[in-house]
Amino acid sequence: MSSNRREFIKGSLLGGAALAGAGLAGAAEAGAGSSDSKSLDILVLGGTGFIGPHMVGEALRRGHSVTLFNRGRTNDDLFPDLETIKGDRGGDLSMLEGRKWDAVIDNSGYVPRHVQNSARTLAPNIGQYLFISTISVYASFTSANDESSQLATIDDESIEEVTGETYGPLKALCEQRARTEIEPDRLTILRPTYICGPGDHTDRFSYWPVRVSKGGRMLVPGGPEYPLQIIDVRDLANFTIDCLDRRTADTFNTVTPVGSYNMGRLLDDSQAVSATRVDPVWIDEGFAREAQENSQVQNWGMFPIWHGLQGDNAKVSSVSGKKAVAAGLKNRPVRETIRDLLSWWKTLPAERTASMKAGMSPETEAELIARYAATTE
Repeated sequence: MSSNRREFIKGSLLGGAALAGAGLAGAAEAGAGSSDSKSLDILVLGGTGFIGPHMVGEALRRGHSVTLFNRGRTNDDLFPDLETIKGDRGGDLSMLEGRKWDAVIDNSGYVPRHVQNSARTLAPNIGQYLFISTISVYASFTSANDESSQLATIDDESIEEVTGETYGPLKALCEQRARTEIEPDRLTILRPTYICGPGDHTDRFSYWPVRVSKGGRMLVPGGPEYPLQIIDVRDLANFTIDCLDRRTADTFNTVTPVGSYNMGRLLDDSQAVSATRVDPVWIDEGFAREAQENSQVQNWGMFPIWHGLQGDNAKVSSVSGKKAVAAGLKNRPVRETIRDLLSWWKTLPAERTASMKAGMSPETEAELIARYAATTE
């Protein structure tokens, strides 16, 4: 199983990380969608992790009404003025029966049974069901994918433990179960790539601009031309609410355009925003892969969001987003994402910023720079 699935999983499962300090100014800033469309009653399954607050904030900015359904364990004081129905989607859903909503945003579905039960319970009384999936649903990244590409499967569909191996196949199965309960003209599925921006608890994208802001010699894998794809959480939120406003029912990859961004531009933009210069030490892909495989770095690896151009994940950053763009997805400049991300980062407690959840420590970085220098002498 490809390592990218291990990365995507934790970014989703740990959605309960605090958004404190991110503020909802970023989520509620003017988006691409119209704010004069019909006011909707929206139910959000989740809503208080990383992506949820941005979606809730954008919906409220446009004048929609929002009800939350969650366990009340994460940031339960984030939206004190909104109705929150307390419940566990893995258990009794009777409190949702008979209630009517124009639309449902399901951004907390990882187990197929949970998604099917939620969709089945809500289907008679809703207009649209929007499910947040992932590009990890694709069976392979040895070639480029679009929405029609083959999806990952799992031999035992009764498995509910979400791991790095099962995450993608289970998400694909979640999509399938949603389709069994919701008619095609009422179902929207969004497949984001790496989600980044203010409030990101994973530090996967954040590692790079934060590291650049510290200056000095910096270890960077591959080369400046190595491709990257991301999605700003606010762009995902804007497109999500656009799909509800326009009653858009379809499946979309939500990514930055293929070939529009790379490691070189990430360093350039980060330096421009932080007004800090780095001396990049570009290491070849083989050395980077070996270092990654031999490292003890947990979570999302020494070189987060980077996958190289060889192996099982060669085309992770070549997922087509043309369909979403045609439907109205707008990607803001990555430099804006970096600016707002770093501003948010500075508001976090020292104990949070002292140890990033992705990337490498200064000691490990210095050791690898020295080791690489020795191989090139």
